[in-house]
Amino acid sequence: MILPLVLSLVGGVRAPAPIKPRLVVMITVDQLRPDYLTRWRGQLTGGFLQLLSVGAVFPNAFQDHAVTETAPGHSTVLSGRWPVHTGIITNVLGVGDSTAPLIDVNGPGASPRRFRGTEFFDWLAAAQPASRALSVSRKDRGAILPIGTSRQEVYWYQSGMFTTSRYYRDSLPTWVKAFNALRVPFKSAGREFGTLLADSAYAEPDSEPWENGGRDLTFPHHMPSDSARAAAAFAGYPPMDSLTLAFALAGLEALKLGKGEATDLLAVSLSTTDAIGHAYGPDSREIHDQVLRLDRYFGWFLDRLFAKIGRDRVLIVLTADHGVTPYPEFSRAHGHPDARWVSVDTIVAAVNQQLDRRAAAPAPRAWLEFDTGVLFVKDNGRLASLGIRIDSVLTDVAHRIAAVPGVARVDRPDSLASADTAADPVARRWRHLIPPDAGIGLVVSLDDWDAWSYSGGLSYAAHGQPSDLDAHVPLVFWGKGIRGGSYGARASTVDIAPTLARLMDLAPLSIPDGRVLTEAIAP
Repeated sequence: MILPLVLSLVGGVRAPAPIKPRLVVMITVDQLRPDYLTRWRGQLTGGFLQLLSVGAVFPNAFQDHAVTETAPGHSTVLSGRWPVHTGIITNVLGVGDSTAPLIDVNGPGASPRRFRGTEFFDWLAAAQPASRALSVSRKDRGAILPIGTSRQEVYWYQSGMFTTSRYYRDSLPTWVKAFNALRVPFKSAGREFGTLLADSAYAEPDSEPWENGGRDLTFPHHMPSDSARAAAAFAGYPPMDSLTLAFALAGLEALKLGKGEATDLLAVSLSTTDAIGHAYGPDSREIHDQVLRLDRYFGWFLDRLFAKIGRDRVLIVLTADHGVTPYPEFSRAHGHPDARWVSVDTIVAAVNQQLDRRAAAPAPRAWLEFDTGVLFVKDNGRLASLGIRIDSVLTDVAHRIAAVPGVARVDRPDSLASADTAADPVARRWRHLIPPDAGIGLVVSLDDWDAWSYSGGLSYAAHGQPSDLDAHVPLVFWGKGIRGGSYGARASTVDIAPTLARLMDLAPLSIPDGRVLTEAIAP
C-alpha cells in the first residue's frame, strides 16, 4: 500500500515490516475493571497472567464515551470509532431487530442494521478476500457489534443453546447443532458452586445485605434443579464463560480458522463477569472468585488455541466494554458517605402527563423518554404543530432534574459543541456519543459513586456513566509484532483497530477516531 509506506518514511524512519498472523483474536470481557487484574494479580495463573506477563499493557485505557453500556462499548473495539459515528449509543438502540428472528429458539431478534461504518474485519477482507470471521458471545450485542454489518459466522446464547438470527443465515450449521446437542446448560441443573480457592484466599466478606437483591448471598451458590430453568440461569454462572470459549474452539476447528493463507478473525465476548458484577458488585467475594475462574478458563482456551494454530501465528487483544460503579451502600461504608441511588423517572412521567393534557392526547404518550442519562424527544413535530415549544419544555425539565440530589450536571447537546474537551472529560465523553440525528434533548451526568435506580425498585451495581469508574478498562496486546511492557500514555478502545491495521499494513475503510499505539509495535 503506497500511503502507509510514504507515511512510514517521513523523517527517515522506516516502519516495521507488516506482520501476517494466521489468526487475530479479540477478547472482550464484559465489565472487566482493570483493577481486578492488579488487585488479584498474585492469584492469577492462567490466561490473564500469560498476557500481562509479556504483552503490551495500557493501564490508562478507557471506553471514552458517555453511556458506558455493552452495546456502545462493543461497537468501538474493532471499528476504531466512537459511538457518535457507529450509531450505537445505548443498549436499547443497539442490535434489537424484529425483522431478524432467531433460528430454532425463541428470543428477541437481532442484527447490526443500526451500525454505521466499517470494522477491522472489513479492512482485513478488502486486503485478503479469503479471510473469514467467527464471533461468539453470551449476548447478541457482544457477538454482533465487533464484526459490524458483515455477514460472517456470528452466534450468541439463548435459552440453553447457541443460535444466530436470519440476518446471517437460514439454518444453523452442523457443528453448532452438534455443540448444542451436548445440552451442557440443561445438565447443570442442581449444580453447586463453592469458591475456587480456600476461604482464606478472599479478603472480601461473603455476604452483604445489598447484594443480589438480598437473596442467595453466600457461597455455595446453586443452579436451579429444573433443567429448563437451569439453562436460562446458566448465563449468570461462571461456567457460561467456559462454555463460550469451548464453543469458540469448536467453531475454530469446524471452520478451520487460522489454517489458510489469509488472516482470520476470532472475536469472543465473555459476559459472566457482567452478570456477577451487577448482582454482587465489584468488591464482592463473588466477583473475586469469578475473575480467578475466568483466568483459568482463559488459560485453558489459550493452550488449546496455540496447540491448534501455533503460538507464533496468533495475535491477541484483550479489553472490556465498560467498568462498573459499586453499590452506593458499599460506597457509603467505604469513604463516600454521599453515594446514593438517583432517579428522575417521576419528573419525566409528570412532564409527559402535562404534555398529554396540553395535546389533548386520547391515551398517555411518551413524549419524552429517559434512558441511562439520555432524555429523548420522541415526537417533536407533533408538539410543534400544537404550538408547544419543546425548547421551553426542555429548559423546565433541565431545571427540575438539576435539582435532584446526586445529579452533577444537565447539558443540552448543542452546548457541548463549544466545551473544552481536554479540561472537561464529561463533555468530551458526551460528544463522543451523541449523533446529531438521535433526537436527544438533554444529557444527565451523576456525581461519581452515585448510580441510576430503576423502576420497580430494582437495584444492582450499575454502569453507564461518563465517569472513570465506568469508563476505565484493561487493554493488552500480545503476539508477534508487539513490544511487551507497560505503557502509561492514555489509550482508548478506538485505538485497537488502527493499531491492528498498522501492524498488518491494512487500509482503514472508515476514518478512525483512534490513534495507532506505535509504542506497542516492535521495531
